[in-house]
Amino acid sequence: MTNVVKQQAPVGVDAETSKPFPSVAISLISLGAIMAVWFVVTNTGILGPKQLPTPQALVSRFLELIKDGYQGSSLMGHITTSLTRTLSGFVIGSVVGIVVGLVAGYNRVISAALSPIMSFIRPIPPIAFIPMAVLYFGLGETGKVILIAVTSFNYTVVNAQSGAAGVPIAYRRAAATLGVSKTQEFFKVIVPAALPSIFTGLKTALALSWAVVVAAELVGAQKGLGFLINQAALFFDIPTVFIGIILIGIIGLLLNLALSLLEKKLVHWRGRG
Repeated sequence: MTNVVKQQAPVGVDAETSKPFPSVAISLISLGAIMAVWFVVTNTGILGPKQLPTPQALVSRFLELIKDGYQGSSLMGHITTSLTRTLSGFVIGSVVGIVVGLVAGYNRVISAALSPIMSFIRPIPPIAFIPMAVLYFGLGETGKVILIAVTSFNYTVVNAQSGAAGVPIAYRRAAATLGVSKTQEFFKVIVPAALPSIFTGLKTALALSWAVVVAAELVGAQKGLGFLINQAALFFDIPTVFIGIILIGIIGLLLNLALSLLEKKLVHWRGRG
């Protein structure tokens, strides 16, 4: 009699269809489990409202903030202020960082001149520059934007330089064989080949820029999500603190998603090799 061996389906695979369990479904189940645990521990008294507000309390407070705003400004006004500061500094720092990084990766002399400077600055946490920003530029918008621009520059320049320096020599030799000028080589060979590395730096820079603006608003601001969280904490308004933190996480997730979609559009060849 022939023995039939029944193969066991891999973990995460439906035995009947042999298709992977959808990742979206797994993510939704995970979020649902977190919400269920949160509901239970807050509504059964395991954790009190001063430790962790109930989901109902957060929803109620969130609706109040949408309707009445906070400290003389609407909730959307606080969000818009933080986003404007972040994106302004991010764009300025990223553009400068990408240009400098690409040139440094392409030119050995500039790379040698830039490397010790970046090696010194890179280990310094961006938050450490907040007192200097306040000292030189005050509590206005300029200091916050410059702080975010410096943060963005630090991470985009390194990745752009790495991407440009890592272009295979075969590409450059092929371009030379075809009679391509140095300028054409830079824009048609170096820049496209460095794009994946550039986007890696942009994602890191954007996440840190969003974190730094909130930290800067904690120190000195009259508007923004960092200001909202700081003021709510001073008055022991715990639901508002949690709402501010949740909004920071959601907006950060959306910003990263937008950048990932842009990367997919511009670096469409990635992962097809």
